[in-house]
Amino acid sequence: MSESQNIEYKSSWHEDYLDWICGFANAQGGKIYIGKDDDGNVIGIADYKDLMEKIPNKIKNQLGITAEVNLLQEDGKHYIEIVVQPYSVPISLRGRYFYRSGSVKQELTGAALNEFLLERIGKKWDSVPVPNVQIKDLKPDTFIFFKEKGIKSNRIAEDSRNDTPLQVLENLKLVDKSLLNRAAVMLFHPDPEKFVSGAYIKIGFFRTDSDLLFQDEIHGNLFEQVEKTMDFLLTKYTKALISYEGLTRVETYEYPKDALREALLNAVAHKDYTGPYPIQISVYADKIMIWNYGRLPENWTVEDLLDKHSSQPRNPDIATAFFRSGYVESWGRGMDKMKNLCLEAKIPVPQFSCKGNDFWTIFRKDIYNKEDLSKLGLNDRQIDALLFFKAKGEITSSEYAEKYNISDRTARRDLSEVTEKELLKNEGDNKLSRYIFP
Repeated sequence: MSESQNIEYKSSWHEDYLDWICGFANAQGGKIYIGKDDDGNVIGIADYKDLMEKIPNKIKNQLGITAEVNLLQEDGKHYIEIVVQPYSVPISLRGRYFYRSGSVKQELTGAALNEFLLERIGKKWDSVPVPNVQIKDLKPDTFIFFKEKGIKSNRIAEDSRNDTPLQVLENLKLVDKSLLNRAAVMLFHPDPEKFVSGAYIKIGFFRTDSDLLFQDEIHGNLFEQVEKTMDFLLTKYTKALISYEGLTRVETYEYPKDALREALLNAVAHKDYTGPYPIQISVYADKIMIWNYGRLPENWTVEDLLDKHSSQPRNPDIATAFFRSGYVESWGRGMDKMKNLCLEAKIPVPQFSCKGNDFWTIFRKDIYNKEDLSKLGLNDRQIDALLFFKAKGEITSSEYAEKYNISDRTARRDLSEVTEKELLKNEGDNKLSRYIFP
């Protein structure tokens, strides 16, 4: 066996290896072999008798746990196997907490330590009580808004319209022994930033990555932030095509409204609020990028998130309130919903990425963008032409040949390849063939 997430080889014993044992106990458990080289070959240890007594006592006295310590032998060489079980309570070594992640031992500090300790006692960040906040400090209008939306979506009974704020909070389980939790403050307080840094949303319109034309900040509780942000996105940052069906006015947005709302709600419910960073939305002429501070579950990739349809938001109390209000249909299918809405609107499906604590959801207005076109196997000349002539709506083979100083034959070949990918439609077959954008 080679070293892995659950196996570690050590040639000899050192006190520092108690850190590794602590890390295994706080993660999924594991085994440490003393007397093996990095490749797992037995090299033996001479002081095995002393270690068979010393190691169990060190583990018990300094970590407060027990581990199975076995003496093994191969080809006349003795080595020791330490079997560490996972613990449901946090294990510390002299006041420090370690965690095995992959094949790396990490010391947990700051926000990571806080989250780890909360999870070990069965709590999430948004369920922690907040002292010195009373129901009278919350915003009455938001309770009315919540009840009306919930009743309209049939998530709340009609007779709940007269519920008091306390009854609403109790129904949502946002009260713990008369103390309001963080979710209650985030959802219903007029200014949650008094208690949580970075609890707001920034929107900016960019000409290029370094050229910001204008921006807005959206403050208030989470319900207000979602409503105001959607209003800004649909009325100030994007355009709507106006048409009429009889006397009925119809607005067709550049991006599906419900897909944008789903992405925004995901960012709010999955954000790691221990980081003092607002949700940031960057709007460009051809795309919208939504960023939130937060990482995926351990050992997950974005592909796992898409396949497993994670139904466990980082802030479940906040997510429950969104569900009860009718904001979301169900947690765990949001990415499918966004993809399907974009396909119905005939725009590219949204892209999701997560590197470290940076989670991005990216919407593109259409497929005529450099990133998506590159994935289709087009050359640089073909991509440049599609982006350059898009505004005109058509390309002729002669224009193409002149712009790139190539022969007519090469121009027609390039454009035929683009047509085969259904990015253009060909009209005519001579030197002046026109290629129309669908």
